[in-house]
Amino acid sequence: MELKKIQKTSIMSSFSILPDPRKERNQEYTLFEIITIAILGVLCGADDWVSISAWGEANQEWLQKIGLCKKGVPSHDTFSRFFRYVDSKAFEECFIQWTQKIAKAFQEIIALDGKTLRSSKEGNEKAIHIVSAFAVKNDLVLGQLATEKKSNEITAFPLLLKILDLENSIVTIDAAGCQKDIAKIIIQKKGDYLLAVKGNQKKLFDELGNFFDQAIECSEEEVGYDYYSTEEKSRNRIEKREVWTVEDLEWLSQKKDWEGLKTISCIKSTRTYKEKTSIEFRYYISSLSKDAKRIAEAIRGHWGVENKLHWQLDVSYNEDKCKVRKDNGAENFSVLRRATLNLLKKDKKTKAGIANKRLKAGWSKKYLLEVLDMA
Repeated sequence: MELKKIQKTSIMSSFSILPDPRKERNQEYTLFEIITIAILGVLCGADDWVSISAWGEANQEWLQKIGLCKKGVPSHDTFSRFFRYVDSKAFEECFIQWTQKIAKAFQEIIALDGKTLRSSKEGNEKAIHIVSAFAVKNDLVLGQLATEKKSNEITAFPLLLKILDLENSIVTIDAAGCQKDIAKIIIQKKGDYLLAVKGNQKKLFDELGNFFDQAIECSEEEVGYDYYSTEEKSRNRIEKREVWTVEDLEWLSQKKDWEGLKTISCIKSTRTYKEKTSIEFRYYISSLSKDAKRIAEAIRGHWGVENKLHWQLDVSYNEDKCKVRKDNGAENFSVLRRATLNLLKKDKKTKAGIANKRLKAGWSKKYLLEVLDMA
């Protein structure tokens, strides 16, 4: 793949519109060169600015052959300065525009969940907390936003939802996102919501708990609920999940306060491990119709974000150990991780985990360019 083809790949064309934070006299390397080397380096296993620069130097002859780095490879200080001052919101918007291009247009479960970049804490400042939107079926990160340093996830959820395409999608959020304005945004954008209810919505939580305490003791005909259950067994562990979903909500005092609210649900998880049994009840509100199986699958899909995204970022990218922390650097590096993770996940042919795909990209230029062109 020659330089012109690299420039035309969807990921590179999406980031090419990024505003350059540098003064013209400081632009020894083009914006395209710096972003391209950063993406290629991270694809090949680099986890900080030093290793990105080192990867470039080790591959300088090849990079120059395809038309990059004619003046040499940028130093790690150059990468650090550039990404420290790049507008993180603009960088995230470029990322989101790219993911909207590559995501397939079919009904999707979009799980919103947060993750703290543990090594990004500097001085008295809090560590950066990133809220990601994860497409469960597509197995892609659709977008991300960092929370304000003096705020929490609640402020980032609405901002992220407003820039995502939610039509025909089911948006799932844990209790922190169980807010009336969030439900309203999702409905206005022609999506459906499934929100966990906990103590931060105490009155609603108590009403749902009291209702289901009685309802699950009655028959389906008496209450009019839909019921679905699954059971999983593995070695010394058995887990049974039961879901009850109710659509008749005229008794619910807060129904009118939640735009589009159609159903309430209860999930009972019974876990037996080495002859010890524990039981947990969780409650949800949703704009979906009464379908216990569908709601159970959406709930289960939401928690897949832990294994499919957060675990991958920690294990395959060492995210929690990354020392990039100055200015916008940590937030912008998190975009590079999620962008390259999407690229590697688009490769369904290579039977290997993400860490080994990164190694393969570092060993094989042919594979590296194939991955770059996959989205």
